[in-house]
Amino acid sequence: MNTTGTDDTITEGGLLGPMFKLAWPIVVIQLLQVTYNIADTFWLGRLSADAVGALSLAFPLIFLLISIAGGFTTAGSILVAQYTGADSEGSAGKVAGQILTFVTLLALALSVLGYVATDSMLELLPSQGATTEQIIPLAGQYMEVFFLGLPFLFGFFVFTSLMRGYGDTKTPMRVMVVSVAMNVVLDPLLIFGIGPVPALGIETEILSGMGIEGAALATILSRGVASVLGFYVLFVARVGPDVQTRYLVPDLSYIWDIVRIGVPSTLEQSMSALAMITLTAMVVQFAPPVVSAYGLGNRLASLVFLPAMGLGRATNTMVGQNLGAGKSERAERAAWIAAKVGAAVMFGVAVIAALFPEPIVSVFMATGTDAARETVRHGAEYLRIRSVEFTFMAILQVMLGAYRGAGNTKTAMAFSAVALWVGRVPTVYYLAFVANMGATGIWVGMALGNVLGAIAAVLWFTRGTWKATVIDEDETAESAAAPTPGAEPEVSETGTSGPTDGK
Repeated sequence: MNTTGTDDTITEGGLLGPMFKLAWPIVVIQLLQVTYNIADTFWLGRLSADAVGALSLAFPLIFLLISIAGGFTTAGSILVAQYTGADSEGSAGKVAGQILTFVTLLALALSVLGYVATDSMLELLPSQGATTEQIIPLAGQYMEVFFLGLPFLFGFFVFTSLMRGYGDTKTPMRVMVVSVAMNVVLDPLLIFGIGPVPALGIETEILSGMGIEGAALATILSRGVASVLGFYVLFVARVGPDVQTRYLVPDLSYIWDIVRIGVPSTLEQSMSALAMITLTAMVVQFAPPVVSAYGLGNRLASLVFLPAMGLGRATNTMVGQNLGAGKSERAERAAWIAAKVGAAVMFGVAVIAALFPEPIVSVFMATGTDAARETVRHGAEYLRIRSVEFTFMAILQVMLGAYRGAGNTKTAMAFSAVALWVGRVPTVYYLAFVANMGATGIWVGMALGNVLGAIAAVLWFTRGTWKATVIDEDETAESAAAPTPGAEPEVSETGTSGPTDGK
């Protein structure tokens, strides 16, 4: 069973220490993840405000395709966590190998689909006037390059998810540091190029700038390096789940469990992506500065949400391993501790965001144009209003992490739907277009979704009906008693030992 290296482990002793040791590398990974986007925004903000606006249009469309495969990496994390908690190393390694094969094939298919469908997806957005002429073409250029490199993203996503389920969050963090450092160096070089160097007798461009396409290429190349390092860790360094090459051969019994648990997570992420696209379709009906402020504000929100996201994913592992070990009460206590810590941290972040929104937003818009100043004005209002939801966001993420750790991906999907499709999308539409609040209505509606979702998720959590594993207890006991290399345990047809949807 995986431990944290001290007397307190994930399944034994105190909870706060192991949770912190899991969470802080995840927060760093998420910070580094956001650094990709922030670096793109920072340098493209020095190219033009339209380039920043193009990112805000491209991202939800890209995320829609990413979400289709992303849910299955969540299934891998859940299964690895529960098998690890049950001391079933063979099954943890086998399910890790199956996830690698399944998601890789899916990512290749989505890469082709995304590249071919880029123009069609952008045509679905009801943009008008200057937004159509100035921003849509740039978004298309970014998306085409990005989709060609989609498999490189998923290599690292799968590696991180499997290692998190195993209880090792530091190794993916180290790999991510290398990848982000590479992206930070490549971004300005590929976006702006390298000019003449007279001292060396070079009078022509050494490297021509690619503009927004350079930002996409820098991210893809950096992700490729991370994926290669991740595979090296799993197959050569032998760190994490015991993944053997023979585990890469498809096994329908494991794939069924991956699909059964992963589909609700895929639907959850797809609903999030569709909500983002719907919101973007509303936003593009405004002037370019509002579109740019929306994209910039979303990236800043993803940055300040890092502590909540880290605790949510740590809760996933804590709950998964403890339920696998048969310790449901410990799993519940871990979730409540994470919720309280997350709420306290995010309250402090909210105070800072509410007091100093304009200086924060101004860092990313340095062209000095009228469009940039208008973008800063809208972006500051966005950040100030959304700061109200920060505490609720932390609680919601922890509750969703607990449900996912238990394998209750349908329950997590339901509360994500409440937050997005009950609390956010209709509210934004009503406030912005029916109540005629304009851009302010968008920002207010965005904030209300997480407030409603958090309240609903906590009320359901108190019922305690989520405390069941999604692995076969007899099977894991047999594996622990006889862990021979040639006799890996199989997952049952249903793979459940009780209700898995929280009902």
